[in-house]
Amino acid sequence: MPVRLPPSTDRASRILLEGLVDYAGLFAPAALSMPNAVRNYAHYRAAGSGWILGRFICPAQSLERFSESADALLPRDAGAIPWRLSVTGSPDLAGDLAHIAAFNERHRVCFEECGAKVDAYEIKAVSVDDVERIAAATPPELLTYIEVPVDGDVDALVAAIARVGRRAKVRMGGTTADMMPSPESVVRFFKACVAHDVMAKATAGLHHPLRGTYRLTYEPDAATGRMYGFLNVALAVAHLSRGGSDAEAVALLQEADAGRIEFSDVHVAWHGPDRTITFTRDVLQQLRAQGFVSFGSCSFTEPVDESRALGWL
Repeated sequence: MPVRLPPSTDRASRILLEGLVDYAGLFAPAALSMPNAVRNYAHYRAAGSGWILGRFICPAQSLERFSESADALLPRDAGAIPWRLSVTGSPDLAGDLAHIAAFNERHRVCFEECGAKVDAYEIKAVSVDDVERIAAATPPELLTYIEVPVDGDVDALVAAIARVGRRAKVRMGGTTADMMPSPESVVRFFKACVAHDVMAKATAGLHHPLRGTYRLTYEPDAATGRMYGFLNVALAVAHLSRGGSDAEAVALLQEADAGRIEFSDVHVAWHGPDRTITFTRDVLQQLRAQGFVSFGSCSFTEPVDESRALGWL
């Protein structure tokens, strides 16, 4: 069997998928131990599909345990690419930032900045005051993703995020079916991000490429629910960024038929019920650079293996 090489850097699939999956193996439904999650990340990073891997997601209070498990695996060679971490916040904002600063200082001293670094922070906000308080406390060089509720005043919250120069985050599901937001609310969130030039990431419920009914946890008798796919989200955001209609963005979010999606070297196309919408490499580059940054997933193998099975890798 021939060796499958990663797509060249200018292929549509490479542009769309590179660094897209932030690994959240510590979180439900996987809920792995720190040693297992760290070993997985090291393995994925070294594998042929490692170019799809983004940051390691770690709670602020668990950074010391991360170091205990990861130090022996971290790169030490000069010029090596460090492991990048995104830290999830707690109600103790000041404590979180202290943990991050201590972690980065320790790894700067011990590894000369080639081991690991926290360069992103994820925290929830429910009001404009929360957004402003978070922005005032966090260093400007720390990429800060502020998670907002999609059933709130999304435009006001995203506008506030834009004013303080931070990024937005949306929760796309969870371990119960009632945690999945409506497609209309997801479109409202990303439409606000486009309108206010705010970069965004998503989390939860996006293990699979396309919309479908999937198990909500990894238990043998797990309930199922209708989940979104990460490709649905990416293409819906790309469509909105070009001034596309809300109705077509909703349809893209709900597309479950892989036969309607066409990948080529130069574009990704959606053969919708009324017309074909084509996303060129330039559009996908703009999407990843200015729109949809990444999504958190407690599984890396599911997004990769299912994308490969569909012929997209």
